[in-house]
Amino acid sequence: MNSMDRREFLDKTAKAFTGMLVVPRHVLGGKGYQAPSDKLNIAGIGVGGQGGGDLSQMDSENIVALCDVDWERAARTVKKFPQAKRYDDFRVMLDKQKDIDAVVVATPDHVHAVAALTAIRLGKHVYCEKPLTYTLYEARLLTRAAREAGVATQMGNQGHAMESIRLLCEWIWDGAIGDVTEVHAWTPHPVWPQGVARPRETPPVPETLNWDLWVGPAPYRPYHPAYLPQMWRGWWDFGTGGLGDMGCHIFDHIVWALKLGAPTSVEASFSEFVPEVTWDKPRNTETYPRASIVTYTFPSREGFPALTLTWYDGGLMPPRPEELPAERQMGDTYGGALYVGTKGKILCGSHGANGLRILPEERMQDYTRPPKILPRSVGHHEEWIRACKGGEVAESNFDYAGPLTETVLLGNVALRTRAKLRWDAREMRFPNNPEADTYIHRPYREGWRLPE
Repeated sequence: MNSMDRREFLDKTAKAFTGMLVVPRHVLGGKGYQAPSDKLNIAGIGVGGQGGGDLSQMDSENIVALCDVDWERAARTVKKFPQAKRYDDFRVMLDKQKDIDAVVVATPDHVHAVAALTAIRLGKHVYCEKPLTYTLYEARLLTRAAREAGVATQMGNQGHAMESIRLLCEWIWDGAIGDVTEVHAWTPHPVWPQGVARPRETPPVPETLNWDLWVGPAPYRPYHPAYLPQMWRGWWDFGTGGLGDMGCHIFDHIVWALKLGAPTSVEASFSEFVPEVTWDKPRNTETYPRASIVTYTFPSREGFPALTLTWYDGGLMPPRPEELPAERQMGDTYGGALYVGTKGKILCGSHGANGLRILPEERMQDYTRPPKILPRSVGHHEEWIRACKGGEVAESNFDYAGPLTETVLLGNVALRTRAKLRWDAREMRFPNNPEADTYIHRPYREGWRLPE
């Protein structure tokens, strides 16, 4: 080999070797390998409870930042992701840490919108726990903002990814029980105190808790252990009650299967006893009631008749259907739904329509299952991660989850007003009750705002 041939050979060999060095790592790593450069940088806001569980479902990605106001409660998540930077204030985190691609919001309900919208305005993808927001206005705003920003979104109603919710839709659309004209939905929640007065004691704030940040945009009040953890769901200022807690799960399959838009009216009845209530002061303005019934009416849609949807919580339930065998449970631990059609009934559980049964049992046995026409999910959290990387849109994105949340929250406005409310969804107002309009949104505490 002469010197020219040798030089040419070495040049070609060097180029070939260099080319090997830039082959994508996911190719060299074998099937299922994901290069670090292919991973999302995810931050968690509220990581002590459900947020820690969400992040655990996303640990195939880079969990780069954790934000919480109580690091004792968040200790398990910190232990799982020790490399993640820690912050008390999500506003500081999002301003300071520029490598964040996506955010998981799992704070109490009253902080959802401010945290999620702050991330959206910065172009971050957002996964937000249910209910999407605390107020109707926030739900509408978040839906529009996410669409305009073009970010990937998902609400934490995990049952939306289940097989049973797809089967329910396919059976309803196949006419399994004829035209559905009423649905009854229920939950045993609240499983925390409601119908109680505000505590009068003012114990010291635990050293591990930043109470001011926990209160966030809500009206300030002194710390008390009656508010957290989890009990905040029952207080008007912080949570959305049993309906807000479970409605986005149980209404999910009802809205999808029956192709519901906005209701035209909503009304509520409820219990309201608290020890301090007297004849001249019967109204509890601190917590949601111990039990309630909320009735929604929906207009006819293409292929579907008008519908009445009735919600029960606090242990109240609809009458047990005569067709249900005595040994069968009505729903599951978290609640359920009963669809009433012209040719039969469908009974199911709470999340994703699990425990799906047609009544009477003979009809269930004789029913010929229709083809599976809906795409099946890759997994609830996986849908969002895929969408963040430019893949298919997640099924419970904010264009779906926002209107679903609005329907749920309308029930809470009915609880506030004790009136039958007509709802103008386009204009976002109650034409027959201007007082109710004041509950569409609320002012935030000084220092807190929805970003422009």
